[in-house]
Amino acid sequence: MSFDALLGLIDQFGYPALFFSLWLGIVGMPIPDEVIVMTGGFVTALGLLHVIPAFLVTYLGVVFGLSLGYVIGYRVGAPILDKLARKKKIAPYLQKSQEMLDRHGAWALCWSYFLPVVRHVVPYLVGVNRMPFARYALFSYTTGLVWTLVFFIVGRLFGQYIEEIGATVTRYGQYALLAAAGALLILWLVRRLRSQYTEV
Repeated sequence: MSFDALLGLIDQFGYPALFFSLWLGIVGMPIPDEVIVMTGGFVTALGLLHVIPAFLVTYLGVVFGLSLGYVIGYRVGAPILDKLARKKKIAPYLQKSQEMLDRHGAWALCWSYFLPVVRHVVPYLVGVNRMPFARYALFSYTTGLVWTLVFFIVGRLFGQYIEEIGATVTRYGQYALLAAAGALLILWLVRRLRSQYTEV
């Protein structure tokens, strides 16, 4: 699915299209999650959707998608890992995800958000390892809120560059996200200083 096709779906079906695009991302929808979240912000700038409902639907789509991975891992267990390990494209991400969990424990849920594909594999693994859901939700949902907010705002402000930004994030992962967060912080500071200067 292309960015234009996603935009068309949201234009036609509204909030449900935004939600299910993210929810289905866990099963391999061929468009990066970052692009979908940024598109959610972009359509609010175009006036197709309202900001607050669109953000809430986007965040819920992220949460439901990653929770699905946890539930499948928890209920099905080892067969999921065996199946993933046999896929050449997934096996390296599986190994990287396991190394992150071994090194960082529950904090790996936070770091994994910054790494495409890994963010989907880690919930499977923590589900298989029977991490308590409350602990999973604490780490995953909190980080997901920040992650969603950053890309949603980026999409709203720089929607015309979504495909380029999405490609960069997919390639450089956490570095691109940190750069985006830094750019948003600088933009906020500049606007804050301007408003204070105008008031004076």
